[in-house]
Amino acid sequence: MKFEESLKELEEIVAKMEKGELTIDESIKEFTKGIELCKTCTKELEEAQGKITILQKEMESIKEVPFEAKNE
Repeated sequence: MKFEESLKELEEIVAKMEKGELTIDESIKEFTKGIELCKTCTKELEEAQGKITILQKEMESIKEVPFEAKNE
């Protein structure tokens, strides 16, 4: 499941629970599902942050070199 899909489903669960119309069992089921979705989103964000960190480090190692045309 993609991050966006997980986040949307998590938002739907929050909306259901905020209405206060769920039974205790339904609330526990939705809460448990919400926790799992939260873990999934957190993992996805941590992976994205790691990729960004790698890219930033790569950018720091790139040095600008003046262009010199070769005369042939």
